[in-house]
Amino acid sequence: MIKISDIRVSSIFLAAIVFLQVAFSLFYIVDMALEIFGIRKVAVSWEYREVVQLVTIVGLLLGAFLGIVVLKSIGQSMREVDNRMLAASGHFHQLMASRFEEWRLSPSEKDVALFTLKGLSNSEIAEARGKSVGTIKAQCNAIYQKAGVNGRTQLISHFIEDLFEEGTRAPQNSKL
Repeated sequence: MIKISDIRVSSIFLAAIVFLQVAFSLFYIVDMALEIFGIRKVAVSWEYREVVQLVTIVGLLLGAFLGIVVLKSIGQSMREVDNRMLAASGHFHQLMASRFEEWRLSPSEKDVALFTLKGLSNSEIAEARGKSVGTIKAQCNAIYQKAGVNGRTQLISHFIEDLFEEGTRAPQNSKL
């Protein structure tokens, strides 16, 4: 069973609808080709055509309905993912602020640490802050020492691990 927007649909049912749509589409393509090239050898009764058209219409309507349901479900899933990303982003900023306070970073070290977590190189951070690369390297080393890590990669992975650990804990009433 596949669950589409709170509606349980059998995989076999979905496959059958797709199969019918493809089969009847091929029927119409072959029928049209036989008419165009005049190579039809057996006449097809109008009753047979009416039944094929009726089944095709039902298949198309079912396909359209399921398409709408799937699109609605995808839209809802995308909204949920967006909301989770916003929550994770907010949580990350709370975690970051908490760790910066815990490590007792100076305001300039907080700026450098933030730029580091955003993935900027030392030269990019120096340019953004109007400082020399040497000053940024010294501040980075102070940050790494206060955080108890050996470098940029460990600093970033520290936050990722903390974020996942916080996400797996039960929600708490207090903020970080």
